[in-house]
Amino acid sequence: MKNYYVMTLFPEMIENVVRESISGRAIKAGLMNVEAFNIRDYTKDAHNHVDDYPYGGGAGMLMQVQPIVDCYQHIVDQIGHRPARVLFMSPQGRTFDQRMAEELAAEEDILFLCGHYEGIDERALEILDVEHVSIGDYILTGGELPALSMIDSISRLVHGVLNKDASHEIESFSDGLLEYPQYTRPEVYEDRRVPAILLSGDHKKVDEWRHQMSLERTKERRPDLYEAYVASHAKEFAPKKPKRRRKRTE
Repeated sequence: MKNYYVMTLFPEMIENVVRESISGRAIKAGLMNVEAFNIRDYTKDAHNHVDDYPYGGGAGMLMQVQPIVDCYQHIVDQIGHRPARVLFMSPQGRTFDQRMAEELAAEEDILFLCGHYEGIDERALEILDVEHVSIGDYILTGGELPALSMIDSISRLVHGVLNKDASHEIESFSDGLLEYPQYTRPEVYEDRRVPAILLSGDHKKVDEWRHQMSLERTKERRPDLYEAYVASHAKEFAPKKPKRRRKRTE
């Protein structure tokens, strides 16, 4: 079973989302488990505070070290060991991508630390020995949405979560290209027709068409991915040598 542990000030955000759709079905089927822990439950402050002003001055408030460390220790005691990966949602970290999703899908236990306010006391990050992970070069108000995005992406790679085991294999980024356009009924809608090749029944030609569409779409929308693909598939793009004609002998 895939286990996710989320340390947050807003556990309802996590719980309400993971109950729905594919993740909700996976939880009911016993394929994955998501537990959200409210960091505020572990504070020793008489007024239930989990934040304070930063030393040295500056705007905003910082989450304090004690509630975070105690929450983390509770999780470790509960499961009997340190989770395989302890991830801190931060724009300073490694950018999450499909390759990382596949890497994390192989782990049994993953812990997410979601910050809030202006940040977290550095000592908490050191004690937990976190990996900094980003979902992009922009700032959010907290780490809950990045954690949910990652949980969704990772979970669909776990065996049995999707209806078809292969359904995640041929899609955007799986081979370095964006996904080809897809169509379903009706065959014609407001003069827009499904490409004839998809109705031909010739699976080889359909695969060739899809690959070509993926190439064109990637080149247009993500030239960075296209260039990387071309560089790693040199043979595919190498100029084809003209076939030599054999001389006829009389």
